[in-house]
Amino acid sequence: METGQLREVLEQLKAREPLFHHRHLVHSAETFDHETHEHFWEVGASGRVYSRDTVRDVILARCVEGAVDEMVVQGWTTESHHVDGLGNGSFLFTYVLHQTERVTRRASIWQRTPVGWRVRYHQGTVVSGG
Repeated sequence: METGQLREVLEQLKAREPLFHHRHLVHSAETFDHETHEHFWEVGASGRVYSRDTVRDVILARCVEGAVDEMVVQGWTTESHHVDGLGNGSFLFTYVLHQTERVTRRASIWQRTPVGWRVRYHQGTVVSGG
């Protein structure tokens, strides 16, 4: 894939991550289902594995609570964005998320589908010592 195309994918995915903290992207069961692949799963910062259904339940509970975009409220920032093509319309997107006093390295696998981008896998790893 050409550098210009990868740059375009990078910008598109930067606008989507961290996915579950952008209320304009995920704010209902329908939007969650649209943004996540049917085989989505996650490894949390704790090392625990979460199924799509578990993540869906947590996100929908936040939506019911009326939670606002946490990135804006808490001043979260991202940096060190990188994307690699994996083939067949799949991409590995990595970045660092700064959340007040917690820093995590994030990795997501995104798939470009006929209906748009869908995340298939996500992992967050806490950076020791911030």
